[in-house]
Amino acid sequence: MSMHDELSQSLQRNGVTRRQVLWLFGAAAVSGCAQSPVGGKSILVGMSEAQEKSIDQQVSPQQFSQDLGPVQDTQVNSYVSSVGQRLDKLTHRPQMPYSYRVLNANYVNAYTFPGGAMGITRGIMVDLQNEAELAALLGHEMGHVNARHAAQRQGQAMVAQVAVAGASIAASNSQWGGLVSIGSQLGASAMLSSYSRDNEREADALGQEYMVRAGYPASGMVALHQLLVDQQKESPGLLQTMFSTHPMNVERRDTAQRLAQEKYAASLKRDAGRERFMDSTASLRRIKPTIAACQNGEVAMAGKQYAKAEGEFRSALQKTPRDYAGNVLMAQCLQAQNKPKDALRYAETAKEIYPQEAQAHKLSGVLALGLKDPATAFANLDRYDRMLPGDAGITFLKGVSLEGMGKRQEAANHYAAFLRRQQQGDAAQYAYSRLQGWGYVK
Repeated sequence: MSMHDELSQSLQRNGVTRRQVLWLFGAAAVSGCAQSPVGGKSILVGMSEAQEKSIDQQVSPQQFSQDLGPVQDTQVNSYVSSVGQRLDKLTHRPQMPYSYRVLNANYVNAYTFPGGAMGITRGIMVDLQNEAELAALLGHEMGHVNARHAAQRQGQAMVAQVAVAGASIAASNSQWGGLVSIGSQLGASAMLSSYSRDNEREADALGQEYMVRAGYPASGMVALHQLLVDQQKESPGLLQTMFSTHPMNVERRDTAQRLAQEKYAASLKRDAGRERFMDSTASLRRIKPTIAACQNGEVAMAGKQYAKAEGEFRSALQKTPRDYAGNVLMAQCLQAQNKPKDALRYAETAKEIYPQEAQAHKLSGVLALGLKDPATAFANLDRYDRMLPGDAGITFLKGVSLEGMGKRQEAANHYAAFLRRQQQGDAAQYAYSRLQGWGYVK
C-alpha cells in the first residue's frame, strides 16, 4: 500500500469522504509524496525544493542574528566553507545552495535550514580537534538536508492539517470550509525543532558516508560523538540546545564506531587533518577562555543568577575587551538587573565593534526606549528593521518611539501595521487602545 493510500484511508476513518479526500490532496498539491533523494523511497513531504530554498533565504538570517551573527574572522569562515564545499558536491543533492558560517553563539551546537544554510557555533568549534571531526559535523547536517528531514516533518504536520481541514469541511458542508494553510512560512524555531532519533541515525549514516567520500577517515564521526558524550557528562548545561535539537546517546557513537571498523575500515589510515585545522582555527581557539567565561555566564543567566553571570561576562571582557558576544551578553545581563544606563554602554560598544550585526542595534533601541529617549530608540530600531525586516515586535516598538516623539500619525501607521500581523497580547491591546483613543477606530 502506498503512503498516499494509507493517508487516504486514515482520513476516511476520521469521517472525511473519499471525494473530500481527493479535493484535499488537490488543494495540497504543493506537498505530498515524493521520492527521497536518498535511496529513492517514497516520503511524505510538506515543502517543495523551491520552498526549502526560500525558507533558508527568509528565515535563516533572523536565526543567525539571534546567534549574534558570523564571527568577524574571514579566515575561519572561509576555512569552514572550504571543508563544507569539499563534502557538499558529493552528496545526494549537490544542487542545493549550501552555505556555512561560524556563529558568535557560545552554546555547543550546529544546525541547518532545509536548503542547506548552516550555522556552527563557536562554542563547538573550539572543542573540535581536527578537520575530520569538523567534516563529520558538517556531514551530519548535510544528512538532514539530503534526507529532507525538515520537509518530512512538515509532511507529517500536513497530515494533521489536512485531517482538521477535512473535518471542518464535513461539518460546514463548504468547499473552502476550515481549510488551514498548508506549507505556510515557518519561523526559525519550528525549523530547528527536535529531530527524531531515526532522523538523527540517518543523518549520522549519511554524514559518515559523505565525509569518507570526501577523503576523510570515518573515525572523525566517532570522535565527534565521543566529544559530545563526554561533554554531556561534564557540562550538560552547555549542550542543552544541542541535545534538544539533536537527541544524542551512546548508541549513535557505537554505531559510528562499528561502521568505521567494518564498512569504512579502509578509510581509517587517512589523515584527520589536525595540523590544518589547528592552523586555520588558531585565532578562534586563542579566545577559548573568553568563550568558556561567556558559557558560564549564560548558564548562570538561565538560572537567574545575575550577579554570578555579570562576574563571568566581566571576566570574558577582561580577556577580550572587543568581543562582540561578550559585550551583548553583558548588556543583556545588566538589563535583567534593571541597570539600563550601564547596559546601554555595553550595547553601544557592541554596535561599534560589529555594526553590520543587528542584535546590538535592537538592544540599544529597547534600552533607549526604557531610558525615555524615543528618538535614539527609533534610530536604533529602524536600523535593525532595515537589516532584518519583518519583526512585528520591532514595528510595535517603533510605534511607541514615534508616539514618544509626538509623531502621532506615523505612530498610528506603525500600530495599525502591527495589528495586521498580531491581534493578541498586551502589545496588541495597547496598540488598539491608542488607535481608538486617537479616533482612528471606533
